[in-house]
Amino acid sequence: MKELIEFIAKSLVERPDAVSVSEEVAEDGSVLLKLAASLEDMGRIIGKQGRTAKAMRTLLNAKATREARRASLQIME
Repeated sequence: MKELIEFIAKSLVERPDAVSVSEEVAEDGSVLLKLAASLEDMGRIIGKQGRTAKAMRTLLNAKATREARRASLQIME
């Protein structure tokens, strides 16, 4: 799941070297992915009215569902 979000984010931004994704697994097995990028690229990651971020969350949830897990994406500023 981490690789999926990292690939999408790096494809969107102008400075892919500044993109980092960290993964935290909770006791109940749910996964929290934290996405960080440069301030100049935050608009590209979030998208108009949050549409790009919502699409990334939808893809993440679809992949997590296939693996019988729960996942959430947090975009760090």
